[in-house]
Amino acid sequence: MDAGLIALLASSGWASGVNLYLVAVLVGGAGRLEWIEAPAALMRTDVLIVATSLFLLEFFADKIPYLDSAWDVVHTFIRPVGAAIIGVLLTGDADGFNQAIGGLTAGGMATASHLVKATTRAAINTSPEPFSNIGTSLFEDGLVLGVVWLMFTNPLLALAIVIVLLVAGTVLAFAVFRLARRGMARMRERREARRGTPTPPPASQR
Repeated sequence: MDAGLIALLASSGWASGVNLYLVAVLVGGAGRLEWIEAPAALMRTDVLIVATSLFLLEFFADKIPYLDSAWDVVHTFIRPVGAAIIGVLLTGDADGFNQAIGGLTAGGMATASHLVKATTRAAINTSPEPFSNIGTSLFEDGLVLGVVWLMFTNPLLALAIVIVLLVAGTVLAFAVFRLARRGMARMRERREARRGTPTPPPASQR
């Protein structure tokens, strides 16, 4: 398995961990338009219809606070497994060993990017306004579009970018999570202060 194919698998896995259905639509649709050489299974009409329908559903669910986190929980296993299937398909006519490596590479990257996304979203949901969710979701969709385009035009560059994104996303997820914990702790302290009874005045002032 050459470096270009490994880069393609890793990049597709990262993108699938963020938005599996968008990756399926982009790869299958680009294959149908003969822009790229895509696996025949992803170019099937029924697969594209199902993937497009689920992408549209996720497009809206991913921008609603708390619903996005519930969606992420449901997709904790779906995204890595879907990414592994796409990885196996992208290996083409490779032998069983290389197909297994392809599936593990894509599935592993999808697991990592999914965990970063889910952690970041859970932390963002502590903010009372919905605009952070909408902006973050649109930004993620844009990243997936860019990575999918690069993984077919320049897979090694795509790999370098997803590694940077994965490291940066992990650092950001921990930072946002820590800030969210501090914010929630302050909110609890304020609620407890409001519920507390006032301190009685000294005896000399009674």
